[in-house]
Amino acid sequence: MEGVGEPRGRPEWFAAFLADRGTRKPSAHTMKAYRQDFDAIAALIAGSGSDLPAMALSDITTASMRGAFAQYAQTHEAASIQRCWSTWNVLCAFLFTCELIPANPMPMVGRPKIAKTLPKSLAPNTLKRLLDTLSEDREHRASDWVARDKAIILTSLLAGLRADELLRANIGDVRPADNNTAIIHVRGKGGKDRYLPIEAALVEVLEDYLDSRATRFPATVKRRSARGGRLSWWAPSAPLFVGPDGNRITRGTLQYRILRAFRRAGVDSDRARGALTHGLRHSFATELANSGVNVYQLMKLLGHESMATSQRYVTAAGAEIRAAAAQNPLYGLLEPPHTNNPTPAT
Repeated sequence: MEGVGEPRGRPEWFAAFLADRGTRKPSAHTMKAYRQDFDAIAALIAGSGSDLPAMALSDITTASMRGAFAQYAQTHEAASIQRCWSTWNVLCAFLFTCELIPANPMPMVGRPKIAKTLPKSLAPNTLKRLLDTLSEDREHRASDWVARDKAIILTSLLAGLRADELLRANIGDVRPADNNTAIIHVRGKGGKDRYLPIEAALVEVLEDYLDSRATRFPATVKRRSARGGRLSWWAPSAPLFVGPDGNRITRGTLQYRILRAFRRAGVDSDRARGALTHGLRHSFATELANSGVNVYQLMKLLGHESMATSQRYVTAAGAEIRAAAAQNPLYGLLEPPHTNNPTPAT
């Protein structure tokens, strides 16, 4: 679906490009970025008020691309320029491969160099203030949902999930394991799945959130049974995190709830600009690295693209990887889990 204010149409050759990229199973966020980056440069090449669907392939030249990117750079940050350049480079490479243009002009178009810096890690005292505020928070509005917001933040912080991975997660992806622990099946970037061990304290946070969800949306509960724990009350395909309407949470709601938590805790200035979910994920990685977890184990836990393709499906239930995940000192921010699970009402 097109967003508000987007062009009503685009050239057929761009639609063919999107179809080709679609076979690689990119996220909806990536596909939206392709469209936005195309629109921005195509409008500069064609001129305001021009009919983008009628844009000719002959308009894509080194001179036109240089001129468009020079204009684009006047009003955009380096990271946005770099992303837009990458989109057009992939697009022009596709058009050249299909013999629709004589050459890819993008290597002749300048782009900024982006420093390879990681998002700022959050200090443990900052994280403690964040979690303490969440625990003490009260639900003053219908949109407030403390148990869910706490579960989202801690799942990113203690398991290192990206925003898209939180959005895609289903309840059936959290699979109970020994000693009240669990394994999360994470549907990662580019179709690269991984399996992450989580400790009992985080499982209890998720189950407390699901208790509150059952109260808010009782009709969505499949059944209540003492067997299998509270995770078994729901259909496996049900979204793990939902919005105020009970449907799968949106990216906007997810990021807003995290931002609101930072602001209410008075620690919004402690995070890097633009780093919300990813700032929590980076804190996860930093604390593990500081605890002596080696690079190979971190790669498996984070699902980085540099992992070998043969290691795409990782079984994280092994003792070595579970021990690596359990070393995360941020678990110390939570109270020890209760030994006895409450018996659900029938």
